[in-house]
Amino acid sequence: MAKVDRGRIRREFALYTSAYDASQEKIKLKIIHTYRVAELCEKIADSLGMTQEQKDVAWACGMLHDIGRFEQLRRYDTFVDSESIDHARFGTELLFGEEQLIRRFFAEGDAPEVLRDAIACHSAYRLPEEMDETTRAFATILRDADKVDIFRVNVESPLEKIYNTTRRELYSCEISEEVMEALRQGHAVLRSLKRTPIDHVASHIALAFELVYPKSRELAKEQGYLDTILAFESQNPKTRAQFEEIRQRMRRFYETGV
Repeated sequence: MAKVDRGRIRREFALYTSAYDASQEKIKLKIIHTYRVAELCEKIADSLGMTQEQKDVAWACGMLHDIGRFEQLRRYDTFVDSESIDHARFGTELLFGEEQLIRRFFAEGDAPEVLRDAIACHSAYRLPEEMDETTRAFATILRDADKVDIFRVNVESPLEKIYNTTRRELYSCEISEEVMEALRQGHAVLRSLKRTPIDHVASHIALAFELVYPKSRELAKEQGYLDTILAFESQNPKTRAQFEEIRQRMRRFYETGV
């Protein structure tokens, strides 16, 4: 494992993001999200009995995982990947491609080898089968931590701003049948299936099915944000019925694990 200089990473992250307007809701959201995910990565890594060096790497994965979000917002004015670019792949390109942004955070040659793949795959539907065991562990920690904090984001941030929609549309539209079917089957929702603003909310609920580590599920439950999202009260009768079905499905999942 390479040496992780937490002080340097914090300083450079603050300097990098200072070029963006933190008074904007979405920029502020992603800065807070970054620190939260890094903290959650460390907690999950600690629960797995990892060494301090390994926990430092997990923390670094969290600190850099959404580096592509800031330029995504500046260029496309959205966080919706299907309407712009894959932010995880874009962030990896910024860090390890021509710009070599990674050199701001690590001395040359010091960046942990697992960092690139963990960041590149953190929002993927599934991890590549050929991924080695060590990289898979760090990628899974990052993916779990990201999901756990996404529940918070969906509660503490205005949903209409996150998803570039209006409050009227958000509270009147229906969950697409393909999205509902994914929830019924108990797995994440493919990005290509999302059609309506409320599909994004429902797909984030579905992330609970994908949490791998016991500590991740414990953290999500302790937060209580998932319960708040599940209590969403649409003005559309069909959507209200859909959410009641989702709540029942989620209760069954937490009671039985399936």
